[in-house]
Amino acid sequence: QVQLVESGGGLVQPGGSLRLSCATSGFTFGGYAIRWLRQAPGKEREEVSCISQNPSSTYYADSVEGRFTISRDNARNTAYLQMNSLKPEDTATYYCAALKSCHNSNEDYWGQGTQVTVSS
Repeated sequence: QVQLVESGGGLVQPGGSLRLSCATSGFTFGGYAIRWLRQAPGKEREEVSCISQNPSSTYYADSVEGRFTISRDNARNTAYLQMNSLKPEDTATYYCAALKSCHNSNEDYWGQGTQVTVSS
């Protein structure tokens, strides 16, 4: 059974940091790219970042470039999203997804999401 479980979300003040984790099982983690997406209430879902299979290439949305860092640990079947200098507009539910390539539009597997709220 394929599972992707996000964790690490929460409430943080503007300028703060959070580290999201995406723990996976049930598929060959190293054979998939991992994408982080987010969706805020009333807004469309948007891609935040993506990391390819080995050797890892990374991609970022302009809105998070320089503030967020995506990484993966293939030995632990886990991906991460380090989020620094958080802004109120980063408030959203964050999802991780597995897909064949960061250049693909469609994701194969999804997690349930973790809430990130940036507020003073």
